[in-house]
Amino acid sequence: MSLLFSPLTLPSPRGGLTLSNRIIVAPMCQYSAVNGEATDWHLAHWSNLLNSGAAMLTIEATAVTADGRITPACLGLWDERTKQALGDTLQRARQLAPHLPVCIQLAHAGRKASSALPWQGGQLLSAAQGGWQPAGPSALPQLPSEPPPTALTVVQMAQIRDAFVVAAQRAARLSIDAIELHAAHGYLLHQFLSPIANQRTDNYGGSFDNRVRFPLEVFAAVRQVFDGVLGLRVSATDWVESGWDVSQTSEFARQVKALGCDFVHVSSGGVSPQQKIAVGPAYQVPFARQIRQASGLATLAVGLITDPQQAEDILQAGDADLIALARAFLYNPRWGWEAAAALGGQVAASPQYWRCLPREAQNIFGEVRIGSR
Repeated sequence: MSLLFSPLTLPSPRGGLTLSNRIIVAPMCQYSAVNGEATDWHLAHWSNLLNSGAAMLTIEATAVTADGRITPACLGLWDERTKQALGDTLQRARQLAPHLPVCIQLAHAGRKASSALPWQGGQLLSAAQGGWQPAGPSALPQLPSEPPPTALTVVQMAQIRDAFVVAAQRAARLSIDAIELHAAHGYLLHQFLSPIANQRTDNYGGSFDNRVRFPLEVFAAVRQVFDGVLGLRVSATDWVESGWDVSQTSEFARQVKALGCDFVHVSSGGVSPQQKIAVGPAYQVPFARQIRQASGLATLAVGLITDPQQAEDILQAGDADLIALARAFLYNPRWGWEAAAALGGQVAASPQYWRCLPREAQNIFGEVRIGSR
């Protein structure tokens, strides 16, 4: 059996969550919510990916406050209205697919909030364009040409921490199996970590210990109320000299593990337009390996991993424990099926699909029977 199609159990205070294989659908923003509410787009998107052959689906970055959205069309979980829409849509999607654990990424965009949709340019929206005033660790804009965000007060930070907690409690009531806190890609928790975005002079800025303080406080507060699998997505490096880097990420991972973290999802970049990313196949995997070795956490590798054998080789080398794919699943929602055919694995699929398999992939759904007359 290939490692990619071997089971893995993620720990948690309530007990382990066993994944049937090592393929994770990474969170992918769809920019298709209405006032934070999930829509029929999400129904189609989630039901499709729940039939993908992956072991767990991660719901896109879901804002814990309305002003923490990246765009006006981002998904939210900040009140009972958004909870009801997300829960109803997810329940319907789950009825259209085999049972699959679901993770949700909880997020706050910080200074990158109030952005236009990507296909509408993705730039900062003014109030006249339907935007709002973003806030971040410091009054430093994402782009030099933009007006600065509001620097958060300690009171406002506590309110955001509490919003993460309440959103996690809502997720638990929706029977979501795992939560991933978003501390990557230049959004709020990453902004606190990075000296590029965080130039505070209080106990939350300056030294490494001060810059990690707020993300650790958020994590600890969520861990206190959520006993399921809880992890963190990180940007291992800012790709900018004197920015956040993989050695700091490794130490941060060790500290968050001590607070009860169950996994770390390793990405990179997003906090500065000055980033110089060396993009190539599996270009972020060395970061995952280093953080895995330093922290001992179950580690997800992501980033231009597109081929089943490539994914298998990453696991065989000990670079990561799980493989996360995002754009590859958007392009090919049955990537997991094709990987199973290539590596001799098996996946679950709805019975409506059982008779679709080509001759070379007849066994990937296991012992299934189709009758006719």
